Amino acid sequence: MNDARLRQAATFVQRIETSEPVLRAFTAYDPVRIRAEALSVPQGPLAGLSVGVKDIIDTADYATGHGSPIYDGWHPRSDASCVTLLRAAGAVCVGKTVTTEFAFFRAGATVNPYDHARTPGGSSSGSATAVAAGMVDIGLASQTAASLTRPASYCGIVGFKPSYGRYAAAGIKSLAPSFDTLGTLTRDVATAALADSVLKGPVASPTPLVARAPARIGLCRTPHWAEAGPATQAALEQAATLFGAQVDVVEIDLSDFADAADLHITIMSYEAVQALAWEYTHRRDMLSPQISALLDAGRGIAYATYRTALARAQDLRARMAELVSPGTVLLAPAAPDVAPLLTEGTGSPLFSRLWTLLRLPTLTMPGLVSAAGLPVGVQLLGAFGEDEALLAHAAWAETVLPPRPVPPVVVPA
Repeated sequence: MNDARLRQAATFVQRIETSEPVLRAFTAYDPVRIRAEALSVPQGPLAGLSVGVKDIIDTADYATGHGSPIYDGWHPRSDASCVTLLRAAGAVCVGKTVTTEFAFFRAGATVNPYDHARTPGGSSSGSATAVAAGMVDIGLASQTAASLTRPASYCGIVGFKPSYGRYAAAGIKSLAPSFDTLGTLTRDVATAALADSVLKGPVASPTPLVARAPARIGLCRTPHWAEAGPATQAALEQAATLFGAQVDVVEIDLSDFADAADLHITIMSYEAVQALAWEYTHRRDMLSPQISALLDAGRGIAYATYRTALARAQDLRARMAELVSPGTVLLAPAAPDVAPLLTEGTGSPLFSRLWTLLRLPTLTMPGLVSAAGLPVGVQLLGAFGEDEALLAHAAWAETVLPPRPVPPVVVPA
């Protein structure tokens, strides 16, 4: 048994060390700790799987830096709830993955595995690249705007953001509590479903994932369709055609939701000031211009404006609940286009703000590519709380879409 576990640990380490010098997905990993954990974790539904932990999520054995110099070398006393559950289910947490500063916009060092001159997205950049390149099996990620969906699209992998509140947030640095949602990045839907069976806890409850076609698919170009690039527009149309050969695809008009993105920005900005009050008050000189601008904007929002935005958001959630009946899956863009160049930033969150505001579960599905061969994801969304059904529908969609593109093998310099 121990020999098998040591071989497994050696495989985990080799996966990382082969690609890490080029892709820079990790803030920390330790081969000695990986071997020790592989020997000590219990048998469970996640046995044999490795996990990369986004660096806004607490781990007792690795520093948690939140992508900020303020927290360089900071060691929490305990693991976050999600890390505890994964380890208890037999997974080996192999290290911490790069995040943007406080899961906002200032990028880390990670590059896109398909084109090293491009961004992997933000803020779950390290987890996305590590999963896409085969360095880990599960990447812990989070989303406050588009921090999970966009990297999944750019890196050609499955991104699962569950219904808001499905997973415990204990031990995860908050940015905007109305939206902060823990999720996973994987290379297939089955692994996402397996991780979900553990993370929804408190007791792991794995059940076989049975692919099931939805009753219908609602095509949502969203109010921002004119801002979608050619690769995204082509991918959405191709996905609609492929799905439409097997189930009914109907267009859904979302013009009533045109203010959702602005509402999201208002609520997020206001709550970020509260969440980062200590950092803003006592370490402002160590904050980036990007996060400082967010906090300055949030300080200018009146409480009455914030409350009005919350009420309008709740109205939109009720309206969406009328549109998404059981058995219906929504199909929507995942990102404006292919991954931008590193010099252009981490990409726009525009095509996820609406869905994050509505708190719906979403799966970013890979398989489609641009004319240049770069990944372009599409989103599948379900009704709030219908996460298991959405996973089953996504497993069906996985058989309809082309196979996930595989990034080129990394050749260290």
